[in-house]
Amino acid sequence: MQLTENTVSEEVVQQLAEYFSVLSEPMRLKLLNLLRDDEKCVQELVEATQTSQANVSKHLKVMLQVGILSRRSEGTSAYYKVEDPLIYDLCNLVCNRIAARIEQQAREFRDFSLANPEAVSS
Repeated sequence: MQLTENTVSEEVVQQLAEYFSVLSEPMRLKLLNLLRDDEKCVQELVEATQTSQANVSKHLKVMLQVGILSRRSEGTSAYYKVEDPLIYDLCNLVCNRIAARIEQQAREFRDFSLANPEAVSS
């Protein structure tokens, strides 16, 4: 099968799916938020998330493998930082879209309650 301009290879689709799946885990989003301003050692991340070192390390490893994070060692400590700051642009786009949707839903609820005074007193 020959690829055309509109055809995307299975490899590209698979890599995209893997990248987005990394962001589908709440703990990874928490870790990214903690790493937003500065690198942190694993112990700092464990304390901040109040979870086990094994759990934190597992999630850091996944993000390291896809290139979102980088790692450096200092003595017996491992430090992680965000290697791809564009990840925050992506997160901001999604957050803004969700916020807009919630604001629209809130307007619809307010419009409904204002249009239906009986619904409020029932």
